[in-house]
Amino acid sequence: MGAPSRRNTELALLVFAVLIPVFAYVNVGLAKQGTVPAGVLGYAGGLVLLAGTAHLMVRKFAPYADPLMLPIATLLNGLGLVLIWRLDQEPTITTPALGGAMAPGQLMWSTIGVALFLGVLVFLKDHRVLQRYTYISMVVALVLLILPMFFPARYGARIWITIPGVGSLQPGEFAKIIIAVFFAGYLMVKRDALALASRRFMGMYLPRGRDLGPIIVIWALSLLILIFETDLGTSLLFFGLFVIMLYVATERTSWVVFGLTLSAVGAVTVATFASHVQRRVHNWLNPLDLLNGGVTETAQAMYTFGAGGILGSGLGQGYSRLIGGIAPKSDYILATVGEELGLTGVMAVLMLYALLIERGMRTALAARDPFGKLLAVGLAGAFALQVFVVAGGVTGLIPLTGMTLPFLAQGGSSVIANWALVAILLRISDTARRPAPAPAPSTDAEMTQVVRT
Repeated sequence: MGAPSRRNTELALLVFAVLIPVFAYVNVGLAKQGTVPAGVLGYAGGLVLLAGTAHLMVRKFAPYADPLMLPIATLLNGLGLVLIWRLDQEPTITTPALGGAMAPGQLMWSTIGVALFLGVLVFLKDHRVLQRYTYISMVVALVLLILPMFFPARYGARIWITIPGVGSLQPGEFAKIIIAVFFAGYLMVKRDALALASRRFMGMYLPRGRDLGPIIVIWALSLLILIFETDLGTSLLFFGLFVIMLYVATERTSWVVFGLTLSAVGAVTVATFASHVQRRVHNWLNPLDLLNGGVTETAQAMYTFGAGGILGSGLGQGYSRLIGGIAPKSDYILATVGEELGLTGVMAVLMLYALLIERGMRTALAARDPFGKLLAVGLAGAFALQVFVVAGGVTGLIPLTGMTLPFLAQGGSSVIANWALVAILLRISDTARRPAPAPAPSTDAEMTQVVRT
C-alpha cells in the first residue's frame, strides 16, 4: 500500500487557517467602528480563493508534500493582512508622507507571492535540477546583494532598490533563497575536504588553513555588505546561514565556533565607525535614553508588551501607533501582537513559526539525496534566523536589525520570497515522502512458476 498523501488533512487545517484571520478581521472592525467591516466578504473570499487554489495545485503537483506548511503560511499571511489593516485605521501612521494605507498593497503582494508559489510547484518538477546552477546562483545572489549600493539610503540603510512602475524591492529577501542553493551545491561537493581536521586545540578540531578560504570569503562579503549598506540584518543572515549549513555538512563544531568568532569580530569592527549601527546598539543598551525629544522605539515596544499582559487589550484596542513612523507595520508589528493579543498571542505566533521551521528540518531528515538535505536545512535555517533576528530585536534580546518578520510584517519582497521558500520546501518534501515505485514483474520468475506447475 502506498503512503497516505495527507491532502485531506491539509484541507481541514486550511479551513481553520482561513477562519481565524476572518474572525480577527471582524473583531478589529467591531473594536474600531462598532460594526462588522464592509469588506469582510471580499477579504474572506480573497483568502479562500488564494488558499483553495494553492491547495488544489499542491494536490495535483505535489501530492505527497508536507500537510502543515501551506496552512501555517496561509494563517500567518492572513493575520499579517489583518494587523496591517488594523494599523491603517490609525490616522497618525497612515498619512501620505508615511505611505498611506498599506493593507491593499500587501494583499496585492501576497497574491503575487502565491502566484510565484504555484509557479515553483508547476515548473520545478525536481529540486535536484537546482544543483546544476550552483555557481550561477552565487553570481546572481552577489548581484542582488550589491544592487542596493547604487540606490539612495532609506531609514539609514541601503537595502532597497527602486523599479519604476513597481516600487521598492528588497533584493536581500530573494538572495537568501538563491544563496542557499549555492551553499547546498557547493558543500555537497566539498564537504569531505571541509570535514578534515589537522590540529586539535582546546578540545576542538580546527580546520586546515587551506580549507578556511570559503568561510573567510563569506565573512568578508558579509562584512562588506554591513559596511557599504549598513544592513546588519542581511549580513547576520548571510553569514549565519553559511555557518549552519557548513556545520550540517561537516559535523564539525569547530566551524561553528570559528564562524561565531569571525561574526563577533566583524560586528565589533564595523560598530566602531558605522554611526547607524552604533545608534542601534546604543538604543538597545539604553532604551530609555531621550532621542529627539522622546523615548526610543525599543522602549516604546517594551511599553506595548508590558501593556498587553497575558491576554492583551484586544484587537484594535492597543496604542502601538505611538511607535514612530511606519515601524508599527514593519519592524515592530510583533509589538502590536504583544499589546493586543498579549503574551498568549506572541507565543502562539512564535509557535507557528517554530512549527514551520520544524517541518522544514523534518523535510531535510526525510530527503533521500544530499543536495535536498542541505537545501532544506538552508531554507529552514534562513527562515529561523530571520525570525530570531526580528523577534529578538523587537523584544530587546539583541539590537534591532531592520528586517521584516516573515509573512506578518508589511513588505512586498518579504512575502513574495517566503512564499517561494515554502514552495521549494514542499517540492523537496513531496520527493522525500513519495513512495518508491513498485518493482516490475520478472518474466523469469513467471516462467519458473509455470515449469514447476
